[in-house]
Amino acid sequence: MAVSFLNREVSDLCLGKPALKPIPAGATLSEALTALKKSGETHVSVWSCDHSRKVLEEDSACICIGKICMVDVILFLSKEENLVNPSKALQTPVSFILPEGNSIVRHLDPNSSLLEAIDYVLEGAQNLVIPIQNYKSTPSRKKLLSKASYLSPASYHNGVEYCWLTQEDIVRFLLNSIGVFSPMPTFSIESLNIINHDMMTVSYHDPAISSLDDIARAYIEQSSVAVVDEENRLIGEISPFTLAYCDETVAAAIATLSAGDLMTYIDYGGPPEDLIELIKTRLQDKKLGAMVELLDEEFSLSSSSSCSASSCSSDDELGSSKATVLGRYSSARRSEAITCYPWSSLVAVMFQALAHRANSIWVMDEDHNMIGVVTFQGILEVFRSIANVRRKPERENTSKQ
Repeated sequence: MAVSFLNREVSDLCLGKPALKPIPAGATLSEALTALKKSGETHVSVWSCDHSRKVLEEDSACICIGKICMVDVILFLSKEENLVNPSKALQTPVSFILPEGNSIVRHLDPNSSLLEAIDYVLEGAQNLVIPIQNYKSTPSRKKLLSKASYLSPASYHNGVEYCWLTQEDIVRFLLNSIGVFSPMPTFSIESLNIINHDMMTVSYHDPAISSLDDIARAYIEQSSVAVVDEENRLIGEISPFTLAYCDETVAAAIATLSAGDLMTYIDYGGPPEDLIELIKTRLQDKKLGAMVELLDEEFSLSSSSSCSASSCSSDDELGSSKATVLGRYSSARRSEAITCYPWSSLVAVMFQALAHRANSIWVMDEDHNMIGVVTFQGILEVFRSIANVRRKPERENTSKQ
């Protein structure tokens, strides 16, 4: 029964999924940033074609080639050369910062099996692009196409709209039918050998900038960086999932704060004003006046405006008001690390990860020492092992919908 379940069509996971928000590969980071803030989503899809073109439906080679997340923007702006002139850095084409190849984002046929989707994830895919809906080229639809912009309602091509699936989506789908896999979900994570002992850590008092490479690695591996004290005990984490709900000013925080203060800056509810002022002072000391201007622009209404988060006009420019800033931060989970134990069951860890929207569950021993981490990919490895077939080798992405 379990193997049969894994052969279900991946389109079953797409029910209720929103259509993608597209930007072309030639768009700038600034345009991608605007798209992220206006969409209210954590990622926007990057396509080889321009969806604002009226001749879109005649272009037969349009595929999704990647994605842009706030984490991408933060990591790019955190580089030393971009801290000096963030405005210039934001004019960089998004294609410049996309990883080589298209392994992070992969097209998948809607009739493909759940097993194939898991295979793609285990090969390194973070998002699976799947066609979800056809439409007829009605006059009203054509009018909509003619007015399309980088924020057009859907990623459509030749009458097709697309959604994408994440590791979290797949794990949630498996959990909803967890009884099919009994008794395996009751086994401990230790017995299932999914505890990863290769952890990324940073000391609470160390400069946050020292963890930049680890944050980038955690983003690729869909994990997190543990923040620890002098005795290597877990205090919290810097999670790319949390950063995805922040804004570009986190780059300034990474450049000036300790890892511990960075956790406070990105925590639920948005950064406290005294921390913002501290960052400005340190930026000025580093002669990074352009980053100070970026902070001033982002938080321009944080203390002087009488417009509150609840009373601001919905027509205000996104990203320029306190309401928008707090709106993004309030969607994020806290920087508190979620923990489990080697004897915790697989299903319990799945519940924890999904309930807290955490892509990393830290594993503690009986003395509360951190010994490893469990990720969605490790969980999916277990379900993949159920099928009595060899994993397919790395495949070329030939599906161009």
